[in-house]
Amino acid sequence: MGSEGVHLFGIRHHGVGSARSLLAALESLQPDALLIEGPPEGDALLPYVLHPAMQPPVALLIYAPDQPRCAAFYPFAIFSPEWQALRYGLQRGIPTRFIDLPQAIRFALAESDEYQPQAELTPELSRLRADPLSELARIAGYDDSERWWNDLVEQRRATDSDIFTGILEAMQALRATFPLDEPIEALREAHMRQSIRAALKEGFQRIAVVCGAWHTPALTDLSDAKADAALLKGLPKLKVSATWIPWTYGRLTMESGYGAGIRSPGWYDFLWRTGDTGDVALGWLTHVAHLLRAEQLDASTAQVIDAARMAEALAALRERAMPSLEELNEATQAVFCMGSNVPMRLIWRKLIVGDEIGDAPDDVPAVPLLQDFQREQRRLRLTERDIAKRNAARSPHAANLELDLREALDLERSRLLHRLNMLDIPFGKLMQARSKGTFKEAWRVEWQPEFAIALIEASQWGTTIESAATAYARDAADSASDLPTLTELLESALLAALDDAIAHLVRAVRDLAALASDIVHLMGALPPLVRIVRYGDVRGTDATLVQMVVQSLVARICIGLPSACASLDDEAAAEMLKHLNSTHAAINLLADESLQAEWQATLLRLADAPTLHGLLSGRCARILHDAEAWDALETARRLGLALSVGNAPEKAAAWLEGFLSGSGEVLLHDLRLWQAVDSWLCSLRPEAFQALLPLVRRTFATFSAPERQRLADRVLYGTSRPTGQRTAFDPEQASKVLPTLARLLGKRL
Repeated sequence: MGSEGVHLFGIRHHGVGSARSLLAALESLQPDALLIEGPPEGDALLPYVLHPAMQPPVALLIYAPDQPRCAAFYPFAIFSPEWQALRYGLQRGIPTRFIDLPQAIRFALAESDEYQPQAELTPELSRLRADPLSELARIAGYDDSERWWNDLVEQRRATDSDIFTGILEAMQALRATFPLDEPIEALREAHMRQSIRAALKEGFQRIAVVCGAWHTPALTDLSDAKADAALLKGLPKLKVSATWIPWTYGRLTMESGYGAGIRSPGWYDFLWRTGDTGDVALGWLTHVAHLLRAEQLDASTAQVIDAARMAEALAALRERAMPSLEELNEATQAVFCMGSNVPMRLIWRKLIVGDEIGDAPDDVPAVPLLQDFQREQRRLRLTERDIAKRNAARSPHAANLELDLREALDLERSRLLHRLNMLDIPFGKLMQARSKGTFKEAWRVEWQPEFAIALIEASQWGTTIESAATAYARDAADSASDLPTLTELLESALLAALDDAIAHLVRAVRDLAALASDIVHLMGALPPLVRIVRYGDVRGTDATLVQMVVQSLVARICIGLPSACASLDDEAAAEMLKHLNSTHAAINLLADESLQAEWQATLLRLADAPTLHGLLSGRCARILHDAEAWDALETARRLGLALSVGNAPEKAAAWLEGFLSGSGEVLLHDLRLWQAVDSWLCSLRPEAFQALLPLVRRTFATFSAPERQRLADRVLYGTSRPTGQRTAFDPEQASKVLPTLARLLGKRL
């Protein structure tokens, strides 16, 4: 199996059968050196493999500190052949190292066209590049290469080492028939050969080489060392670092690192733990039954036996030595699920893929920011295991959290999540809380491995989450060019409790507000500041400085708004309406009588402006009507004037849209307004009515369904419903509810 003294073991990454056969072969060989396909930058971290706190699945993360987006994950599960080989070598004190092309070189070559495939591949070769085993599976009569490999290798109960000789011969034939000329693969295999030669020069006589099956034919001939040296000479490199991070079985289904992903890690885990003893079918189906019972679904012992017999019968019909996952799934769906695929989704997620979560030691080398985050995760009980325990979301590694900001722990959790969001690391996404109290926050939290890279990238801002978020906020404030961006940033900083950044941001807002002349920008900046003033006390925030800025902004908006609203076309008026509504809502939220009075005076000036667009004029009238700034007679008068024959129908329709936007209750409660609208519609000429109908329908479409129904009843029946639908008061019937009502109110009759 290779050159003299070199023994090649071609495996499938994350293959449980490969791992079992590999351990048996290593025990038989008793190697004095162990070379494994993997990044040499990880050699320094190999001692952590035996650390008591290291619990697979885990991943070796290789990254470039100066370019954190250059990163690669190398995941390992307990059943991964490489993981078992690492533990075997390290436990016995055998020199163990990785021999793949350094990731430092692969990062540097990633953007180079020279090392990318040059020729356009045929569909067949493209398929083989993605899955080299697919051709062997096709020849064997399988339409799925993974199922073929499972039957051939992974589910074998025997552990003879001859399987590796067969794998080598099969790969030699496959590569001879379908050569894939890929420059980067040639470099990888050249580096592996050079690493084997180096081990031979060191005097090792029984060298075990563990690598992907596809590479084994390329490692059998070590004669041309000069060609390999020339191929590898002068390759560029990036500075890289490495660390261990937790992984999950769900992520093991995705390709990463060396492109290895498997469909059913939970099933492989079961096969590994079952070992050479026990009935696989009965054991697996018992797990299925336990899961279904935990989910309050029927699953009896008799069903376990029936399903096992069905799986064995299916395997026999297909000439298989034992049931595979395919037969077990078919039997499970037929017996336990009554043919339904709905419970099968649960079984797939919980058992076949699995929800296993790994863990890495606390003292693994990593950038300080990542270490600080991991400390905060543990302190605030937001680790992946904590998330999985309180899982209330569809994803197995996501959870919905409802935080009570009056509690110290929840307040600190909220601050951490807001700080991470400021660094563009969405560990938590803010949701709509079920409670309307301002002391409640709802989050959906889910950790992704890519966030580790984002934390490494964010290390440029600081060594802790708080200091990094503070530095980022200050830098963003210095580069912000408009008020809305600054005020949103200030709101985020307050939510994240970045005290050292808040004063800097307030000064930036104040300075920019003093120079800003765009009223739209001033109006866009107001709502976030008002939320800070209104709700800052919930988080213990001193909003005095912000309140001063708010008062200044409101004064400037009130002064400049009338001129900003003059001579607007339809599109500009619609955009201004949004800002008018948000500004009105913000000022109402403040509950400051002096500011509200100033705002109402501004709206009154707008409503009286003859050149104001009808949409804005109608909205101003509605706001003043709702605020009781004038009486109902004045509202009816203005409505009558706006809808009079002297006004163009288009302008009247725009005024009505602004007045009624969002709610039609005013028409239901004030008969004079109703009659004014009714008279205006009835006075329209047919051609004008047809032209304005879409505008009127658009206005009424914004009303709720009950409002539209009541308005339709008003049109149909007038101010009162017909006699046939009117119910006379019956004292005798009414008296029957009094005992129940008294009981509810705690009174005695």
